[in-house]
Amino acid sequence: MEHTIPWLIEAAERGDRAATEALFGALYSELHRMAKLELARRGGPVCLSATTLLHEAYLAMAARAAGSFPDPARFMGYAAKVMRRLIIDHARERHAQKRGGLFEITSLDTNAMENAVDHRELVEIGEALDELGKVDPTLAEIVDLKFFCGLSFSEIAALRDVSERTVQRSWETARLYLHRRIRADLPA
Repeated sequence: MEHTIPWLIEAAERGDRAATEALFGALYSELHRMAKLELARRGGPVCLSATTLLHEAYLAMAARAAGSFPDPARFMGYAAKVMRRLIIDHARERHAQKRGGLFEITSLDTNAMENAVDHRELVEIGEALDELGKVDPTLAEIVDLKFFCGLSFSEIAALRDVSERTVQRSWETARLYLHRRIRADLPA
């Protein structure tokens, strides 16, 4: 018997582990596309594959206690947030390795990491987004879906069941907040 996404979300909320796995499986291709877009958008050498990111996100999501996903948008928003945190953690780990942490002798080209996105930038964006999430979780979710998952305004609007213009206004509000927050942290 094939279940609908809303039914799977409700069952997953009740703590049904099989429903959580089925929900993840049903949304796997969309989540994989999101992970692939984000990793491709970052540029530089890809040290983390979309499949690895998605599987790590699944493990993190499956390990967490049952939560509230009233609709697919909330589930996708949560998945986006988990992927964002994993990407930032991976960037921190790469930076630690670059600076001598977890030292290993390898035959890898160490200059390749120089082209990667500056980990401090990702960390700053992540911290500002966490702060925004405390002030307005909806705005933070839209940023996660747009910036970290590469969804278009129309895709976000369809997920959230609002107009595309509403998503665009929310995006602009969130961008302004994040811009001010990050500029406030810059040295004078």
